[in-house]
Amino acid sequence: MEVNGYRIEPGSNLRGAKLEGEDLSLADLAGANLYGAHLRKTDLTDALLTDVVLFGANLTGANLAGADLTGADLTGAGLTNANLTNANLRGANLTGADLTSADLTGVDLGGANLAGANLAGADLTGVDLGGANLTGANLAGADLLDAKVANANLRDADLTNANLTGANLYGAHLVSTDLTQANLTGANLSMANLRGANLTNVDLGSAKMFRASLLAANLTGANLRGANLTGATMPDGSIHD
Repeated sequence: MEVNGYRIEPGSNLRGAKLEGEDLSLADLAGANLYGAHLRKTDLTDALLTDVVLFGANLTGANLAGADLTGADLTGAGLTNANLTNANLRGANLTGADLTSADLTGVDLGGANLAGANLAGADLTGVDLGGANLTGANLAGADLLDAKVANANLRDADLTNANLTGANLYGAHLVSTDLTQANLTGANLSMANLRGANLTNVDLGSAKMFRASLLAANLTGANLRGANLTGATMPDGSIHD
């Protein structure tokens, strides 16, 4: 298939290609090189983009709903306001990517690298982030309702005002993470490491915190009503009964 003078096929070299607003839905671009490509508002619905290189690409407002981006390199890519609903990003590299206000509802990000990524205000409802690297990521105001974040690395991440109601954070690494005013009602934080985390005014009502580590954490104004803290290490180093 040829679009705007470019061959759209697996493994094609589309470095810097100008494909803004084009219809590439269902396209097979597996293994293609789209380094720095211009894909603003491009329709990539259900496209096959496994192992594709999208390093630094502009995907602002692009539609990637249902796309398969397994193993894709999206380092530094611009995905502001992009639609990634139900996309597969398992094992993808999104280091430093800008996902501000992107729709990631139902996305599979298991094992993905999101270190330093900007996800402020993003919709991550029901997303699978199990084992993902989110070190230093900005998730301020993000919606992570019922998200699967077990064993993910969120060290130094910004989760201020984030909605984590019912989220599964079992075994998550939350060292020095800022959770100020976050909603963790009913969340599972069992075995999670919250050492030095900022939990000021956080809502942990009915949260499961079995054997979680809260050593040196700031719990000023936190709501712990109904939380299960059995075996948890408290800020002062004591073990909760």
